[in-house]
Amino acid sequence: MTVSRFYSPQSIAEATAILRQQSGCQVLAGGTDLLVQMRNGVKQPEYIVDIKEIPGIRDVTLTNQGLTLGAAAPAQSVTERPDIAAAYPGLVEAIDMIGSTQIQGRCSVGGNLCNASPAADTVPALIAVGAVCHVVGGEGVRQVRVEDFNTGPGENCLKRDELLISLFIPRPGVGSADAYLRFTPRTEMDIAVVGAGVSLSLDPMGTVSAARVAIGAAAPTALLVEEAAAAIIGTTLEESALAALAAAAGAAASPISDKRGSAGYRTKVVGVMARRAAQIACDRAQQRQRRAH
Repeated sequence: MTVSRFYSPQSIAEATAILRQQSGCQVLAGGTDLLVQMRNGVKQPEYIVDIKEIPGIRDVTLTNQGLTLGAAAPAQSVTERPDIAAAYPGLVEAIDMIGSTQIQGRCSVGGNLCNASPAADTVPALIAVGAVCHVVGGEGVRQVRVEDFNTGPGENCLKRDELLISLFIPRPGVGSADAYLRFTPRTEMDIAVVGAGVSLSLDPMGTVSAARVAIGAAAPTALLVEEAAAAIIGTTLEESALAALAAAAGAAASPISDKRGSAGYRTKVVGVMARRAAQIACDRAQQRQRRAH
């Protein structure tokens, strides 16, 4: 690994100026993906821009409006917060699946998103809860929904001089909850064969009034599957609704075949994971409704 220069900017403006002026830059947030890729020769950046010293970029803030995650906030700073886990159990489940305890102290949700792996656990979970990216660059500030952020394996929508600064997730209502499930051959420290995130809201009668369903490791990028959400909206998650959700998730998938599973297998299992995640999210929403009354 040979790097010509290592930058540690102290502000967003300084960071974007470096990215604009120098070609061949790679941003470092936690480094748990980047350093491995450099060692394996997958990436060979000439310059490293370490953003961890930018004020606020490692902050995690929960308010009545929602959760703001700084792009370089360590995963552990999220998973160790009971208040965040209570509000976003599915998202925290997904974040907690990134690597080992040691990795959790360095890796970040923002880095996991920017790395743009189709199998990243946090991405479908973020899509399910409606997360929005706060991006800053030479042309100003823009908001990008997570489902639009990654454009292909290892590729995202950031321009050369842009940075992901933070992620914002709206606070769920009393009758709302989320869940994330993945299938892997091993229970720990493995890459998802498929994953599914679901968030939903129940009205006072227990009918699904809103939903978001996302799948991962089943296409070049994680997908928001609107047809799967539509299959359960207006229902009480009876068997026919869950079957329709699973079928829609499978229909949206376009996975590859590799040593971890065939395309046909992934297509089948992603529907199963989406169905189970929907049921868990519904159970959690019902529990929240009961506690509120």
